[in-house]
Amino acid sequence: MASLTEDKEQTDRYGAAAASRETAAVLLRRRKQTMELGAAALRALSGRRGLHFRGPVLYHGEKPVAMPAPHLHPQTCDSRPASFRGAADGMALRLKKSDAVLHQRLCPDTPARVLVFEMLEQFRAESLVDPAMPGVRANLHERFQQWSREFEASPLIDSALGIILFTVAQVCRARITTEPMPPDIEDRIESTRMDLAPYIGAHLAALRRERFSQSGFAPHALAIAETVGALSEQLESRETGPARPSGRLTQFQLLFDQDTNDDHIPTAGYGRSDALQIGQGIYRQYTTSYDQQFQVAGLVRAELLRGYRKQLDDDIARQGINVPRLGRALAAILSADDEDGWDGDALEGRLDGSRLARLVTSSGDRRVFRTERIERRAEAKVTFLVDCSGSMKEYGAAVAALVDVYARALELAGARCEILGFTTGAWNGGRAGKDWIRAGRPAYPGRLNEVRHLVFKDGDTPWRRARSGIAGLMKKDLFREGVDGEAVDWACARLAEDGTGSGASGRRILLVISDGSPMDGATGLANDSHYLEQHLQNVVTAHEVSGSTEIFGLGVGLDLSPYYRRNLALDLSQGTTPAVVNQVLGMLLKSR
Repeated sequence: MASLTEDKEQTDRYGAAAASRETAAVLLRRRKQTMELGAAALRALSGRRGLHFRGPVLYHGEKPVAMPAPHLHPQTCDSRPASFRGAADGMALRLKKSDAVLHQRLCPDTPARVLVFEMLEQFRAESLVDPAMPGVRANLHERFQQWSREFEASPLIDSALGIILFTVAQVCRARITTEPMPPDIEDRIESTRMDLAPYIGAHLAALRRERFSQSGFAPHALAIAETVGALSEQLESRETGPARPSGRLTQFQLLFDQDTNDDHIPTAGYGRSDALQIGQGIYRQYTTSYDQQFQVAGLVRAELLRGYRKQLDDDIARQGINVPRLGRALAAILSADDEDGWDGDALEGRLDGSRLARLVTSSGDRRVFRTERIERRAEAKVTFLVDCSGSMKEYGAAVAALVDVYARALELAGARCEILGFTTGAWNGGRAGKDWIRAGRPAYPGRLNEVRHLVFKDGDTPWRRARSGIAGLMKKDLFREGVDGEAVDWACARLAEDGTGSGASGRRILLVISDGSPMDGATGLANDSHYLEQHLQNVVTAHEVSGSTEIFGLGVGLDLSPYYRRNLALDLSQGTTPAVVNQVLGMLLKSR
């Protein structure tokens, strides 16, 4: 009886976990759609092409766009779509109505002053919204009110500095935009507002009057920022003393650090690497002596591969995926017109010199032209690069099914397909880490581990001969740690090789399947935690700028937008379903 109870509890736990993953996937898709719609509205309103979001950060092309005003950074999974849309509209108005060069020249240099000056300039830009756009004005109002509620719920509202900042934000925005404050907020800030009035009253009155002139507005905004800055310094010295670090101000900076996004939907972590900056951006490997590349079919016992293959075939059959139809769809997406000789004896086209004699011998025969013969061919090389780090173990079977289905379909479409993987030869540095320790642990050694690159199927091997190697993705002890940037470089280099057979020229497409940021414990400890992250982003950006390879990030339950401009979040909690296959197909269709 106890055993039955335990089985039921375990089943319930698995069911709850699956439901949780499914809910997360729905939220991921909703978040992605919200961000894409917000970016489209932002481009339209600002009149600037190339604006898009990577995670919570706005980019123009490959460069991040700074948006320091704190209320422009909502949680993108917010239950109120107008809140995120309001943030996007606010960013658009800032880009359209504010001179960034002038603003940068006038901006003060201490945190409290910068924050106030940034907020006031943002309020000025938002006040200039076209009266013919009441929806934009409503979105802006909704976003600011949502931010105000979040501020009220934060611990900072109970501090002296927090209530000053909150009051200045409320009073100044109400004055500049002429939008009234909610009564409960007005009651909350009444006493602080009265205390500040003698210091900022005159400048506050000028903000609305000067809002059409950035240079005329700035002196009054700077005066208010200076008042708040001086008050914050007095509070700092009173609370921490002259000889102690500025604890309250540090808390204030962390609260308004907009490089992070406290989101319920997971986004791949990303940060700037001090070690890379010290090394002038040059990525290093402590040693490559232990790096290896393997054909997976030679790493796993044949009997074990046969068992994995049977399980994989059963999983794919159970999902009912129509591979021939997928192949036809891929052929249409990947194919391009290719010249394949000439057709003669035509009544129109280019004059064929070899047929001119007909004009003399057969005066009625006008078939003296030729036309180009055009064939549609899938001139493409497609590589799947699978992250074989430890956290991907549970998705091994689902990923194997996905890449197996696509390998078969791409072969039917006439495209060349490779399936690669990347991991490490050991945990925590392996032999490379031991060499570094024996050398006295020199600072900033770069990548510290034995990189292991895996070939599940190469481009010249047909699917039928490679099918057992693909099943090797289900062997869990291959999965250790991951150095993503080097793996992307390796996969792109293989794509650039001429090779033989179909797809030797034309489009080169790399699809990276991963569930997280690059991770190698030894490298992170010896350098810094962002060393591999920044290297990955640098590598992807370099290949995207060169235009030689189209790189896509397929996030397994994760948003990979901080690394890959083209990205898609997949829900593999139910395996590789037809819906998942169609999602990837839709992404490729959209990229065309």
